[in-house]
Amino acid sequence: MPVFDLTDLPAACPPDTPWMGLDLGENTIGVAVSDTSRMIASPLQLIRKVKFSQDAEQLIKLMNGRNVSALVIGLPLNMDGSEGPRAQSCRAFARNLERLRPVNVAFQDERLSTTAVERFLIEELDLSRKRRADVVDRTAAAWILQGALDRLRA
Repeated sequence: MPVFDLTDLPAACPPDTPWMGLDLGENTIGVAVSDTSRMIASPLQLIRKVKFSQDAEQLIKLMNGRNVSALVIGLPLNMDGSEGPRAQSCRAFARNLERLRPVNVAFQDERLSTTAVERFLIEELDLSRKRRADVVDRTAAAWILQGALDRLRA
């Protein structure tokens, strides 16, 4: 699996192809996608984890259907920047997925992304707890992907 530093990812991808952002949770996978110009990330879908093969099948179907050339996967680093078991699990997910469908991958620090999204959903959109639960993971995936896209433009 080609794992790239985020700044090297654009050169490895064909032009005018979207990227997909993933927020890998314990029970769900939040999925977001960019437009083909890679300017805007939008929440796409929530995959409820069952087992890896089924989860990967759903994800690959989404990737193929949108001609995705890269994944930006949120990496849940510890507050001191070190990698713990959750970060290692994200890296393992990417390695296992690549065995089924080759894809360019970059990891994006996702510390506090869910907290930021929760705050936005409460303060700006005034969503109820139940409604937030339905959108938080895919919105976090969009937050992660948008952060990566913005970082590349800076």
